[in-house]
Amino acid sequence: MCGIAMVRLLKPLEHYHVKYGTWQYGYQKLYLLMEKQHNRGQEGAGMASVKLDMPPGKEYISRERALGAQAIDNLFATVNDKFAKYDKDLVADPNWAKQHLPFAGELYMGHLRYSTTGKEGLSYVHPFLRRNNWRSRNLILAGNFNLTNVDELFAKLVSQGQHPRDYSDTFIMLEQLGYFLDREVQHLYDTYNEETESTTEKIENELNIANILRKASPTWDGGYSICGLLGHGDSFVFRDPWGIRPAFYYVDDEIVVVASERPVIQTTLNVDADQVKELLPGQAIITKKDGRVILEQVLEPKKLAPCSFERIYFSRGSDTDIYKERKKLGELLTDPILKTINYDVDHTVFSFIPNTAEVAFYGMFNGIQDYMIEKKKQLISEQKDALSVDEIMDILHHRPRIEKVAIKDIKLRTFIAQDAGRNDLAAHVYDISYGSIVPYQDNLVVIDDSIVRGTTLKQSIIKILDRLNPKKIVIVSSSPQIRYPDCYGIDMSRMSEFIAFKAAIELLRETGRENIINDVYKKSKAQQGLPKEEVVNYVQEIYKPFTDKEVSKKIAEMLTPKGTKAEVEIVFQDIAGLHKACPDHHGDWYFSGNYPTPGGNRVVNNAYINYIEGKDNRSY
Repeated sequence: MCGIAMVRLLKPLEHYHVKYGTWQYGYQKLYLLMEKQHNRGQEGAGMASVKLDMPPGKEYISRERALGAQAIDNLFATVNDKFAKYDKDLVADPNWAKQHLPFAGELYMGHLRYSTTGKEGLSYVHPFLRRNNWRSRNLILAGNFNLTNVDELFAKLVSQGQHPRDYSDTFIMLEQLGYFLDREVQHLYDTYNEETESTTEKIENELNIANILRKASPTWDGGYSICGLLGHGDSFVFRDPWGIRPAFYYVDDEIVVVASERPVIQTTLNVDADQVKELLPGQAIITKKDGRVILEQVLEPKKLAPCSFERIYFSRGSDTDIYKERKKLGELLTDPILKTINYDVDHTVFSFIPNTAEVAFYGMFNGIQDYMIEKKKQLISEQKDALSVDEIMDILHHRPRIEKVAIKDIKLRTFIAQDAGRNDLAAHVYDISYGSIVPYQDNLVVIDDSIVRGTTLKQSIIKILDRLNPKKIVIVSSSPQIRYPDCYGIDMSRMSEFIAFKAAIELLRETGRENIINDVYKKSKAQQGLPKEEVVNYVQEIYKPFTDKEVSKKIAEMLTPKGTKAEVEIVFQDIAGLHKACPDHHGDWYFSGNYPTPGGNRVVNNAYINYIEGKDNRSY
């Protein structure tokens, strides 16, 4: 779920200095694109820049990387400190700046890291750089991706005679692209068969980026949006053929911009939503050194599965479509919520768990409001001749009761990340609004965006809500039950992380069906070593004996802390509701087990085997 940002200036730096008062126009836009995507990476950040047409002997590539939650600020502070060493008038001069300052170029790339591999350290922070003495063979790479078949790709590189220095998808993608980049450059060099500056220019002008991507990517199994800069000035962004990971772009006569989220570009450049386009699955946007912008279908689209979790939780809710979809997710839960409270809206308070569930809460509130409007209409219609004006006004003024019951203590959360004493401190991550409900009479309905482990619910939220003494606590998840690992970007790789899985296992044991647990293990174990295309997701059989409601009931039982006075019930969105709310984003493998790529089945297979064998290894 990393964030990418790319800026390509299509005019000389002098143009931006004259029009906008500074040559740093692209540099500043990169900062905004990264800062407005800080939700996509709290572990580290990096940026790179390429200068066009620099004379030999002058550095034309700049790169900075930093670790930690303040990485963006630290990156730009480091660069700004380098600017501060020189006279302000010199720094303000675009021609002098380009010759002497880092990041005074026409191409910019930014990345925010959200690790799914567990590997830490500056060497794993993008952008990655592959150096060469030929400008056209220098490759800078960053991306939002996760591949499931690193073992196959690694073996392929070794079979080609290479010696990769790391076993990770980022290094491998860099080396695969670099391998085909080298071959493409060499092919052009052999075609012209002369060592001159004009040959170098011909190679750089004719270099076919789409062809390089087309040769390198067919074996990539996973979700990806990758962006690359070449040392001579070409750039590209390429999206996976399943459309799993997102990428949006904007182009005018001054600039090409790409980012992981649409509203980020809208805000940074002050443009309308319809001016920002989404890169299609399998498509690349390529900007040549001479400024030509090319949209090319590199790979044919496959069974489309854009990540629905982007819509539910991960992307910023300010996107025009995502905002509507999150509201719809909440609205579609109206009927199941009403059933859990026996339609007793008068004695129910509705709230949300801050902060990401707020938009879904508005949708839920609208749904409850619509139900009450129909009830009012029915009541007035049936008794219109017997009701006084005051009685009608009382009915009309009747509305759902909403309160901000839970208040998140953000500062405390960072402190309790330590293991020692974590369980005791976790109970205080949230504060409550005392007096917000009538004790022992009111139900309390609280919506969240998703429930993965349920740890915070059990250790904190339910405990603290119970202090208000509600008659019943209803926890609502705007997403379905998370049952399977994600292997395309979200860090969810172990079966033991999912409360829905643990509930199903518990139900199998309670109902005397433990044989299913063992049968699935045997079937999964028998598949180890098979090509990924032949692996079947037998883990789905764990859930087959039970309805969603039965699993939800067991989850509620498992997450209810001892000593809780109120009855606790948990309501989940169903998959049909998810697809109705997010009609263009049917990637639901973490809910359904239907993985879009063969590697996904191998991941869930390995995750289940690890669970049964008591191994805490990652499954990809």
